[in-house]
Amino acid sequence: MSYTSRPCPDKKDAASGPGQRELRLFLPDEYRKTARDRLRRREGWASERVFYSHDLTDRSGGTIIGDVIVARDLEKRFEDLIAVDRIAFRVQEGEIFGFLGPNGAGKTTTMKMIQCVSPKTGGTLQVFDMDVDTHQREIKNHIGVVPQETNLDPDFSAYRNLLVYARYFGIPKREAEQRAEELLAFMQLEEKRDVLIDKLSGGMKRRLIIARALINAPELLILDEPTIGLDPQARHLIWEKLRSLQAAGNTLVLTTHYLDEAERLCDRLVIMDHGQILVEGAPADLIREHAGSDIVEVEQTEKVISCLTGLGVNYDPAGDVIQVFTDRPHDVARNLLEVCRHEAAVTVRPATLEDVFLRLTGRSLRE
Repeated sequence: MSYTSRPCPDKKDAASGPGQRELRLFLPDEYRKTARDRLRRREGWASERVFYSHDLTDRSGGTIIGDVIVARDLEKRFEDLIAVDRIAFRVQEGEIFGFLGPNGAGKTTTMKMIQCVSPKTGGTLQVFDMDVDTHQREIKNHIGVVPQETNLDPDFSAYRNLLVYARYFGIPKREAEQRAEELLAFMQLEEKRDVLIDKLSGGMKRRLIIARALINAPELLILDEPTIGLDPQARHLIWEKLRSLQAAGNTLVLTTHYLDEAERLCDRLVIMDHGQILVEGAPADLIREHAGSDIVEVEQTEKVISCLTGLGVNYDPAGDVIQVFTDRPHDVARNLLEVCRHEAAVTVRPATLEDVFLRLTGRSLRE
């Protein structure tokens, strides 16, 4: 099987600028066809597929194609604990899909079921049209996983870590060497090729783990906290690389506690809590639906609460401030200053995904 390289435009398909590296993905010539078609041809399958959303219906009334992951009534139990409670979602080919939620919400457990490392206890889960119960090896061959922990081999160099990992997929030595060199270049680690793992910074290790996850040319990349513990420069570099992978046609599924990261990267996402999906949609749509366009913040006093209640304005306590979620922020601010005669500062700011997250899951700490 021959492998070709192709340029990777940014999300807007803009031409590469001067000095910008061409991304060489290790994709077979037949990748011009979808991963679904290749898997069907290889395995001889011919199953009909339907997209599932929360209500598991197709608005157009017909069969929809292009889904990489489909879950229906998915459940995971640990004795008396229900970690994932009959959830339904679908991930489309070529999108970045996010799982968000507090600690213990069920998002990591869901990701492990997709990876075929934790068996489900109920419902259905298909990845590339394959059932996770019966086609674990085939699914694993077509996914790449970026774990939260740093599990690189400290006895090897960056380059050697990639070569050793390639053996698990039976990649021929010469081909593995070429892939390793190109992946180091893609993740801007060429100069660290022969450096031992302990000598790499945290950002370099995260980039190397992403490179390792790409060694088998996966159609689906699963990332658990891809930028955890990194400084802003390293985070932005990884964001750039993930967008490049998406622009090249890959599907990405991630979980993150950085809500700004999810808002920037994800095409769609779910927010989970107590094993259930609370909401699903594009970040901008969720913000508009659950928080409005803006938030007015003012110091929490009995006078302010009494006045807002009298005006019929809905508000949320948030520590020592009151938050008003509104599409008419200036009217609210004017009422606070003129009607309520509030003398302290009134702040108006755009609503964010973090506001939606806190409003839906609460502000109590989850250990």
